[in-house]
Amino acid sequence: MKYGIIAGNGRFPVVALEAARRQGDEAVAIAIKEEAGPEVDQAAAKCYRISLGELSRLIEICKSEGITQIMMAGQVKHAKIFSGIRPDWRLAKLLMGLLHKNTDSLIGAVARVLADEGIELVDSTLLLKELLAPAGAVTKRKPDSDEQRDIDYGRRIAHHLASFDLGQSVAIADRACVALEAMEGTDAMLRRAASLVEGKRLTLVKASSRRRHLLFDVPVIGPATIDTMIETNTTALAIDAGRTLLLDREELLHKAAAAKIAIVGMEALPEGEKKA
Repeated sequence: MKYGIIAGNGRFPVVALEAARRQGDEAVAIAIKEEAGPEVDQAAAKCYRISLGELSRLIEICKSEGITQIMMAGQVKHAKIFSGIRPDWRLAKLLMGLLHKNTDSLIGAVARVLADEGIELVDSTLLLKELLAPAGAVTKRKPDSDEQRDIDYGRRIAHHLASFDLGQSVAIADRACVALEAMEGTDAMLRRAASLVEGKRLTLVKASSRRRHLLFDVPVIGPATIDTMIETNTTALAIDAGRTLLLDREELLHKAAAAKIAIVGMEALPEGEKKA
């Protein structure tokens, strides 16, 4: 199978490209100039670089390469999507027709344009199912009773936050919501939270949004996540089982164990429990 991989920043696109190669699939990287690092070029057999607003160029590349399925891998900072973008004529037309300029609306509209051109936007985790978080304790250390209470509270808040297509994460301390993620990203949100609680320990809860699909904005954690948690005295992390990618898992778990950080994969909340 031949896939196109739209590469943002971080390890996600590199891991996806490596997985495609191991599985005998052909993958062409279409790297976002403003986001993707040079490691994407090294991991891909073929790599194109385009700017964030070049929707027509993306379609041209897919057609020239015979790509009918494309996936998104890696972060594109939300602030750049709406402030740093220079749209071509096709994307400008699309943006003018949007009622709401959030990620759901934008990517949904892009997916429809691609579909009209015979290109399907597919599950971002299609090549990486073995890296999805399991249910239950991911680390040997489980959350203690206080952390678990913070997780139970934080999950309800995080799912409400995600339902508005804002951020994925919340920081909780002593069953109080200290910070909500918006366009700044999880790391910046944690640092802001740490500055507000003056040394108290934090619990981080990430939600995978209300969407049933995993076409974009898939939560990802890796060793860098643990580095930020250590920096901000965040001692526990709850993620959605089956909907969150664990990258560089061995290194991630080693760092978490050394820092005595608890990570747990949580099943989806029943509808009746989502009320905050």
